[in-house]
Amino acid sequence: MKLSDELTTHFRIDTAHVKALKKLGIKTVTDLLYHLPARYEDISDVQSVGGLEKNQDAVVYGQLSGLKTRKAWKSRKPIAEGYVEDGSAKMKIMWFNQPYIAKMYTDGMYVKLAGKVAGSEGKLYLSNPEVEPLDSLPIDRHDSIFKDTEQLDETLYPVYRETKGITSKWIYHTVLKCFEKDILKTLIDPIPAAILKRYNLPELKTALVWIHSPKKAEHAASARKRFAFEEVFYIQVQKAQERAAVSAAQTYSIQSTAAQLKEFTSRFPFSLTKAQSEAIQSITKDFVGNHAMSRLLEGDVGSGKTAVAATTAYTVATSRPPEGLSKSIEYGNLQVAYMAPTEILAKQHFESFIEYFQHLPISIGLITGSGCMKFPSKSDPKKPTKISKAQLTKWIKNGEIPIVIGTHSLIYKSVEFKHLAFVIIDEQHRFGTNQRKQLAKKDARLPHLLSMTATPIPRTLALTIYGDLDITLLDEMPAGRKPVITKVVGPSQSKEMYDHVESELSAGRQAYVICPRIEEPDPDAQTTLTMKSVIAEVKRLKKDVFQNWTIAALHGKMTPAEKEKIMHDFNAHKIDILVATSVVEVGVNVPNATNIIIEGAERFGLAQLHQLRGRVIRGTHQPYCFAVTESKSDKTRDRLKALATAKNGFELAEHDLQFRGGGELYGGKQSGLSDLGMEAIKNLKLVEAARNEARHLVAEHPDLAKDFPLIAEHVSRIGEVLHME
Repeated sequence: MKLSDELTTHFRIDTAHVKALKKLGIKTVTDLLYHLPARYEDISDVQSVGGLEKNQDAVVYGQLSGLKTRKAWKSRKPIAEGYVEDGSAKMKIMWFNQPYIAKMYTDGMYVKLAGKVAGSEGKLYLSNPEVEPLDSLPIDRHDSIFKDTEQLDETLYPVYRETKGITSKWIYHTVLKCFEKDILKTLIDPIPAAILKRYNLPELKTALVWIHSPKKAEHAASARKRFAFEEVFYIQVQKAQERAAVSAAQTYSIQSTAAQLKEFTSRFPFSLTKAQSEAIQSITKDFVGNHAMSRLLEGDVGSGKTAVAATTAYTVATSRPPEGLSKSIEYGNLQVAYMAPTEILAKQHFESFIEYFQHLPISIGLITGSGCMKFPSKSDPKKPTKISKAQLTKWIKNGEIPIVIGTHSLIYKSVEFKHLAFVIIDEQHRFGTNQRKQLAKKDARLPHLLSMTATPIPRTLALTIYGDLDITLLDEMPAGRKPVITKVVGPSQSKEMYDHVESELSAGRQAYVICPRIEEPDPDAQTTLTMKSVIAEVKRLKKDVFQNWTIAALHGKMTPAEKEKIMHDFNAHKIDILVATSVVEVGVNVPNATNIIIEGAERFGLAQLHQLRGRVIRGTHQPYCFAVTESKSDKTRDRLKALATAKNGFELAEHDLQFRGGGELYGGKQSGLSDLGMEAIKNLKLVEAARNEARHLVAEHPDLAKDFPLIAEHVSRIGEVLHME
């Protein structure tokens, strides 16, 4: 047996189960061995049914049968009853005054029961036990890869992530069979022994045995720590390699003076915060260096990231390339590409930059899938004009337009820059070296990169996902901005909420109402159903709640032109209430909209909720966010309470990481991290250790494929799945 072998080579697995395994990401022996347990069941307190005695507090595993409901003979009170059987004996179960129990569970179901043994000798029964449904019974504690008697007291059994047709028990037994075929003897540990010793981590063979069949909890914990370190280490190696590649590439050195920056920012209708000034200083300092900047600017919604982007873009657009690079005297300045995730946001940034640059002889272009614009217009120097894509790309290519704003259209082959020196990416988290090179096209120099996000990211996750970037935080809001008052609204409180919004509308404010996306496997069907829910909500609000106000809809089925028209009318206060999907989540800026109602708040992730409420803190009026939920779940209430009490996105991110593993903010699926990897990022020391070891390894061994081929292989695989969107 080899690690690269497909499981079907060694085990009889039918086509349906091969497909089921594929859903779990399991195809080869390696895939199976690295399908690690999600958790462990402690069966140290479990008794056999045949050994139970009266008045004993019992925990048993078994199979249900004979479930039914009847009434007590004298009191006529309802009783649910049935039997549990575990192979040693069969015992009656009774639940008093809980008739619904018999309908909640089915005959043949595997369960864990915890309750008190009652009755008389010969007629014992388990009274009112708590029920935990199981997919299968615990693995026989004598069925282990350890054959000695010392293992007979094993009390932990692994529980694996399952799918229809593939049980946890099947996975466990198949792992054991792999071990029995001496697969462990073929293993070579990719992690250097010195690193394992430094952090007291078990070597690979031991770790696999300990994680799949632990003798004790400490063994399982030690193995999990090793695999968590390994996953983060590979990511950090990849990031260190990206960093090294950027450092080796030629770039533009861009000079600027404090007086020059002050002259530009003095025209802003607001004063820069200390955090904004420090961010600008860090970026302009990077511009002077010999290698391309790679920086992440992380700031809450409304913290002023666009002003930082405009100021640093100004230093680039007013700078000349090095001697000999530009033959044209007229159009030779360095260029900036500013990429936004949506057309609405690209247009908004274009309009913001016009405000910042209208007093300067600097041209700005907008390029999106639905059209192109240029500022200033020849006929009116204070306004932009629509132009053809062919004309705009010609001016970009000859350097006449130093600042170009757009969507992914900027990466099209038809868009070619003359001297692209600075790339700004807004909310496009994974924009690597290859995309930068793609934007730079024929220019051999690598542009500086500023990636900006309002997504709250905990420090440890940022160090992991963005290990190749330096991180700058905008951790204060501009003067005059009031914090959002967030209220969690249950079904009985909706009238009070609507009355409040009505009073805000009467005072001249505007409001958003957000409908949750309807989950549907087919993307087209999902968009259609969500659109219908938005339109239905508009009708309901017009008829039953806000009869005297103008209400409009914004949804994913609209064309870019239709969306732009709605947003223009909302911004111009021709619309009082905008009912939308989370299309308004990123970047939309309407300062007069100070109220947001989020329907079905439990169906949004915390990051989405935080960004949605960020839509209402653009102005100086008091903003309000209403998170509406019908859920009675404690977990949902805790989540929404955290949203209401967190002072900022950073605090919310750390809260979510500690209590829910970060899954709702970015999720294993989103980041490419496994559940174990997401668990690992709670541990700052582990992340920093992995980061330091990775950087040292890459510095000492530039040719990793030659010196550490196994690490290089793992890193290439991780690079295929790791992302942050």
